[in-house]
Amino acid sequence: MHIHILGICGTFMAGIASLAKSKGFRVTGCDKNVYPPMSTQLEEQGIKIIEGFHSSQVELTPDIYIIGNIIKRGNPLMEEILNNNLAFQSGPQWLYENILHEKWVIAVAGTHGKTTTTAMLTWIFEHVGLNPSYLIGGIPTNLKSSSRLVENKQSNFFIIEADEYDTAFFDKRSKFIHYHPRTLVMNNLEFDHADIFDNLDHIKKHFHHLIRIIPENGRVISNANSKALDEVIKFGIWSELEFFNDDEGWSYQWVDKSNSLNISYKNKNQGSIDWELIGDHNASNALGAIAAANHIGIPTSKSIEALKLFRGVKRRLEKIGEYKDNIKIFDDFAHHPTAIKSTLDGMKKIQKVGRIIAVLEPRSNTCLLYTSDAADE
Repeated sequence: MHIHILGICGTFMAGIASLAKSKGFRVTGCDKNVYPPMSTQLEEQGIKIIEGFHSSQVELTPDIYIIGNIIKRGNPLMEEILNNNLAFQSGPQWLYENILHEKWVIAVAGTHGKTTTTAMLTWIFEHVGLNPSYLIGGIPTNLKSSSRLVENKQSNFFIIEADEYDTAFFDKRSKFIHYHPRTLVMNNLEFDHADIFDNLDHIKKHFHHLIRIIPENGRVISNANSKALDEVIKFGIWSELEFFNDDEGWSYQWVDKSNSLNISYKNKNQGSIDWELIGDHNASNALGAIAAANHIGIPTSKSIEALKLFRGVKRRLEKIGEYKDNIKIFDDFAHHPTAIKSTLDGMKKIQKVGRIIAVLEPRSNTCLLYTSDAADE
């Protein structure tokens, strides 16, 4: 079967392309920004990429077109598909119908920390030999790629970063509604994606739509520090519920004057993680990953053992250089004001002497909204 992907060079759609290729589909795609590293990664897998969205691409005659959410009405190829009544569907829908429906799906949702928590959880599974399938919205240092498909006879688990952004121009539900997870981690919830959501209450409704489809024998693992998530849960929940950043559930404590943290469950110490990662946000991400692994049956001691070896995700507070006079350069993808603050708070804990200089490019709609409001004040 031949699929042609519109918007193939986005992280999520490139992951779809790789998974489809692994499953035996013939895969081609197009995008307006075709450049490394994503283009190189796809071409190494034998996936042909076409620059632009010219309507002549219908001459490829694929069995179905997979439409990325960057595609809008007026796109010449999309208009040709519609004019000729050709088969198309969204990436999330294709993913569920062709892969996820036969897997135990572990999904990580939330405004912040999805990529890192998903990478941590995937590495835990990998470390203990469970060989999971996965789709991560970034490139984990410990893993070879951002996605992988493993056949059911080898592993029935699929770990996925569950984005609340909309599915496609013709399906305005959040992507994660298509994934049907059995284990759900909810990291946090704030107003974000100001281009598609009206306010925080609007996003809460989408998160509750996700909770509504978690099975009775599934588990929702929620951050107790998030008031917005507590409010979502109060709308109704029909599955098991567990909390992290909570003394009655999973919690952490920093060891004095070190970058080590103790992990506790119901006030009982489970062990310590000594690692290179920085900040409370990463400690919280670790709790979510450990709790999700525990739902599958992975002993906490094994999760801690794995996280001691976890080296982070590219462009998530990634150290990219160190120069004379003890100047260190970090690259970070934080796009929300709260995430930026968490990053800087983490840096302050390790940089006791000298200055921290932050260079910010406010590109996301949410960040632009906040910076605009600040300018008005």
